[in-house]
Amino acid sequence: MKVLGLDYGDASLGIAISDKEQTLARGLENYRFKQGEDSQALNKVLSLLKEEPISTIVLGYPKNMDGSEGVQADKTQAFKTLLETHTNHPIKLVDERLSSKMAKQTMMFGNKSRKKRRSTVDEMSAVLILQDYLDQQKNK
Repeated sequence: MKVLGLDYGDASLGIAISDKEQTLARGLENYRFKQGEDSQALNKVLSLLKEEPISTIVLGYPKNMDGSEGVQADKTQAFKTLLETHTNHPIKLVDERLSSKMAKQTMMFGNKSRKKRRSTVDEMSAVLILQDYLDQQKNK
């Protein structure tokens, strides 16, 4: 079974998936949807769950640097609740502080153009979030 990694935003959903051994994460896509139309993001996730053998969903949880939870954390929690009402898959929240910054830096070192970085940063963030989760599971 694979693990699905998600980086939820106001108008985009970064999507990553693990290999069957749950060792490596790779990016699938940066899915764009209309702001406030979480049903579009939900439908995208549900279609992926039909296509791939997924055991767990990992959802990036955006805490503030001081560990507090802000507006985006509330929105992510609401999206998690929406997912839970439509699937029986376990959904794990993973602290994603600095994932977007690390994703941008990774792509800069890879000589990606500014336009390409902007269009794929959420996907790369999902990869980093998922890889962090996979690494933590190995070390348990």
